[in-house]
Amino acid sequence: MTSLTALVSVSDKTGVLDFARELHALGVKLLSTGGTARLLADAGLPVTEVADHTGFPEMLEGRVKTLHPKIHGGLLARRDVPAHMEALTRHGISAIDLLVVNLYPFEATVARPGCSLEDAIENIDIGGPAMVRSAAKNWKDVAVLTDASQYPQVVAQLKESGEVSSATKFALAVAAFNRISNYDAAISDYLSSLQPEGQRAEYPGQSNARFVKLQDLRYGENPHQSAAFYRDLHPAPGSLVTARQLQGKELSYNNIADADAAWECVKSFQTPACVIVKHANPCGVAVGASPAEAYSKAFKTDSTSAFGGIIAFNCELDATAAQQVAKQFVEVLIAPAFTPEALLVFAAKPNTRVLQIALPPGGETPWQQGRNAQDVKRVGSGLLIQTADNREIAASELRIVTKAQPTPSQLDDLLFAWKVAKYVKSNAIVFCGGGMTLGVGAGQMSRIDSARIASIKAENAGLSLKGSAVASDAFFPFRDGLDVVCDAGATCVIQPGGSVRDDEVIAAADERGIAMVLTGVRHFRH
Repeated sequence: MTSLTALVSVSDKTGVLDFARELHALGVKLLSTGGTARLLADAGLPVTEVADHTGFPEMLEGRVKTLHPKIHGGLLARRDVPAHMEALTRHGISAIDLLVVNLYPFEATVARPGCSLEDAIENIDIGGPAMVRSAAKNWKDVAVLTDASQYPQVVAQLKESGEVSSATKFALAVAAFNRISNYDAAISDYLSSLQPEGQRAEYPGQSNARFVKLQDLRYGENPHQSAAFYRDLHPAPGSLVTARQLQGKELSYNNIADADAAWECVKSFQTPACVIVKHANPCGVAVGASPAEAYSKAFKTDSTSAFGGIIAFNCELDATAAQQVAKQFVEVLIAPAFTPEALLVFAAKPNTRVLQIALPPGGETPWQQGRNAQDVKRVGSGLLIQTADNREIAASELRIVTKAQPTPSQLDDLLFAWKVAKYVKSNAIVFCGGGMTLGVGAGQMSRIDSARIASIKAENAGLSLKGSAVASDAFFPFRDGLDVVCDAGATCVIQPGGSVRDDEVIAAADERGIAMVLTGVRHFRH
């Protein structure tokens, strides 16, 4: 192997000592800076300090150490251009063949509570990104490593052939530019969010979204549209992008969108639950003592719409439930776990897409709950960004506004209905009872039409609404919508309140003898 030179300068020193040992054993000359050089020297590895290599000392408390022609000339010189190589010889510059750099931990620094502007500024790396850009630009001659996960592949190729392959060097260069892009975006996000008083604004002056492509899709929402699926740079545990597909055809654009709606809804329940989604709306939701019971109840809500739907469970799927689900056409089946017997049932239906997603660990932040902290919607040449609708309601927060008081069982039904309504497209009206949906009205221009549709769907499914609970995702603007749900058989209602006609609607509820509770929270979903 032709003698190679590696410049190693890392902030995160994970795995770097073992990697440097491997390079030394292969005859690679080591250059390094500061703490990395001391680490290598203390381990007995021969290493040349960059200051000795350049003949120029580190200065300005380490702010300037690699910004030198002997570094960037060695990285940028093209080996296939004689004039470049002649310039190196004339100026006594040695070529650098491998660059191993990771950057000051800016993202981790600004994520710490109480981070000051001074701390943030001092953790903006200058020399590191400059070297990475130089090496990545000259990728045909220089392998640039920006993450410890890349070390084993490079060592393996050096051992096998004495060089890093062209394909690997190009992939490393792409990864390097991606890292620099993400780093610069994080700096922009932070600095443009600072207010004159020093606080950080919730929304920065410039939004720099970063996503990693998971796959190209066959087409988008319709066959004439192209599409791809991306994940967050750091996805939340228990989110859809962490799913492992166990069997079935490739997921489509619509599969992914509907699967997300089903998974977000079902993981909000604490007891065994099943959610069936069709065209982004839950058409059946239920809880039960077992996944089989939850599925049976959810399916009863709207067995017609359930055909070709997305079915999600928040508990391990066993053979009993699998045998019931397998009787219908299912596009996607989701659960945190499957028994071997359940998987065997669906092995006979190879086109069914089976996804396994671990439930999130839980915690105070949306990320710990496997949720997005923000929602983004594309509009013409722009974005709408908002905090995600992660608001939950407890029974203690409800305000009873009618003479009739809800019973404990009615409160359970009301809270269940409210949880479901949060995931139904507006205007949303949801009838529930006994831990299951009975009728769902979604996406209508008027709330009264949603109420009528919900009652019609319950009738078509052969489900009685007598004694049912109803959730409305926003207030009733008039009493007519309330009268429709009461006429259908509802005996209690949960809604946000906040209408100028609240008194009129509450009076109507008293007139009809039903219980009404207000949440003070609206759940529009467009």
